[in-house]
Amino acid sequence: MRYTLLGRSGIRVSEFALGTMTFGNEWGWGAVPETSERLLNLYADAGGNFIDTANVYTGGASEKIVGRALRGRRDRFVLSTKFTGQGVAGDLNTAGNHRKSLVTSLETSLRRLETDYIDVLWVHARDTLTPLPEVMRALDDQVRAGKVLHVGVSDWSAWETAQANTLADLRGWSPFVGVQMRYNLLSRSVETELTHMAQAHDLAILAWGPLAEGRLTGKYLQDAEGRLTRGGWDFSGERGDHIVREVVALAAAGGWTPAQVALAWLRSRPGTVIPLLGATGEQQLTANLGAADVTLDDGALRRLDEISAPELGFPHDVMAGEDMIGLVYGDRWRQVVDHRRASRRPVNDNPQLA
Repeated sequence: MRYTLLGRSGIRVSEFALGTMTFGNEWGWGAVPETSERLLNLYADAGGNFIDTANVYTGGASEKIVGRALRGRRDRFVLSTKFTGQGVAGDLNTAGNHRKSLVTSLETSLRRLETDYIDVLWVHARDTLTPLPEVMRALDDQVRAGKVLHVGVSDWSAWETAQANTLADLRGWSPFVGVQMRYNLLSRSVETELTHMAQAHDLAILAWGPLAEGRLTGKYLQDAEGRLTRGGWDFSGERGDHIVREVVALAAAGGWTPAQVALAWLRSRPGTVIPLLGATGEQQLTANLGAADVTLDDGALRRLDEISAPELGFPHDVMAGEDMIGLVYGDRWRQVVDHRRASRRPVNDNPQLA
């Protein structure tokens, strides 16, 4: 296992994070506590140190399982949890981004996790009823109190995340150091705005759903119609199947699993991208951790990039035209080398497509 920095912070985290939404079977699926603890131990034995949970995962059971599993070694791990999801049915103030929700949720999480501090507290989703200044100041208060070391954000829009971090910087509050987003070969719409925003603000990306709910393992290609609809997402259709088949082919050629190829592609993306691994069995987690040893060559990366390229839409499509590039950068733009991006693209590549 290799390690990276979590955004603009100096904290060191492993290149794969362990997601624990599957810890506990209170939702009718997932792993029982004993299996969940074995999964965490397996991840730790492989060198993993970044564990992600949430106050609402399996009704709070996930946090309790993680807390028990980390007894006696909690400080060796970068432990993160989330707040926003409703903690008590019928109590509307146990949901949302506001200060009361934050304080009550955090105190509950600390008890469940059997710790007196959280390394990274994520705002799980955007509650638009709560003003951004309240969110950022309330988070900063918890950092100053020592109950939280760093803060992050999940499933927000790019403009509001950028606004929040700019506000924090201007007022001397704790900025977000990471952003969680759904990111995989079948879901690259985040590259329209979110990934560029993350790089500009030096935010680490935690990619959840890195295997597209199992589609990128190739097992759903056995269906003659190639359909998979789960959790409201439909990955059916010829284009999706074409991408999955290419992943399967690359895996077969390299002696890897399709999941390892999909995870290796994510790790190759610009900036800091940390796949969030979830599992219900030890064999599954072991195989996916094997992606740490997979390096795709330039040809394979180019092929995957091309067949899965998202439609970026306006203004990217307009600004990618030769006429607009010449208008904005001048008629000798191909002779200009941007050393900030040179490692990722040819000298004469289109600057609008970076």
